[in-house]
This record gives sequence, C-alpha cells and structure tokens, in this order.
Amino acid sequence: MERNEQQRIFDGWLDEHRGLFFKVVRAYAFNQHDQEDLFQEITTQVWNSIPKFRGDSKATTWIYRVALYSAMAWSKREKRHRDGHQTINGQEHALLQTSKNKNPRLDWLYDQIGQMDEIDRSLTLMMLDGHSYKEISATLGITESNVGVKLNRIKKRLTEKSNEETNHGL
Repeated sequence: MERNEQQRIFDGWLDEHRGLFFKVVRAYAFNQHDQEDLFQEITTQVWNSIPKFRGDSKATTWIYRVALYSAMAWSKREKRHRDGHQTINGQEHALLQTSKNKNPRLDWLYDQIGQMDEIDRSLTLMMLDGHSYKEISATLGITESNVGVKLNRIKKRLTEKSNEETNHGL
C-alpha cells in the first residue's frame, strides 16, 4: 500500500471515528498527560494496522479492536512503570471536555467504566456504541454468550451503584 493511500484512509478514519478514539482514551487514561500519550499510541497503532485491514469486518470493528488492544497494552506498561502509584489528579478527564457544559451523569459513567477491568471496559464501550454481541465477540475474542452474560452483569452493577448513590444523596 502506498503511503498516500494509507494517509487518506487514516485521515478518513480519524475524522469519522474521532469519538471512538476519545472514548477508549477516556476509559483507560485518567489525566491529561496520560490521555495524550494513549491517544498518540492508539493513533500510531491504527496507522500501522491499515495495510493489514482487508475489509472482512467493518472499519469501526477493526478500529475498536486496534484501539482496545493498544489501550490494554499501554495500561499494563503504565502500571509496571508507575508501580501502582497514581497522580494526585488521577481522575482528570481533560481530553474529552470539548464542551463547556459538563454532564455529571456522563462523568459518573466514565468514572465507573474506569474502575472496571480491561475486558469489562471494552465490552461497555462497544455496547454503548451500539455494537452487536457478534461484533463485540469478534473484536474481543470471546463467545457471544459470554458477551451477553458479562454485559448483563455490568448493567446490573451499574444500576445498583446508581441506585445506591441516588438513595444516599451522592
């Protein structure tokens, strides 16, 4: 593949799926510096993956797969480097705050997603974007029935947590 064609595809994917990139970044990185690093890592991996894309799946499924695996690998590397320490402002979400109107419910949801293990984060993000169990299964390499079971458990936990916080005035 020629570099010009690769650049055209990359620019199109980045423009069309920018929200997908930012969702993954926000779910795996919690301060501005880390979000910038992870965004760069994901975009680099997506760029590098373009020649391997054969169109057997939708571009969004491909991008999700590359972005999620990149985020998981980045997260593991960061944990080793930091040895379990977080920055003081560990819950900053600067990259996605493109609007001056903050949405506390959306912030709450991202905080909850950030506390999930990597597979549950990935499942949740793809579910919120409307991907089918089949697409999620293909992207994450788990069975469709496992996707369903995990998503039902995630929904139940999120509902319970939301009700708990609502009942306690949080």
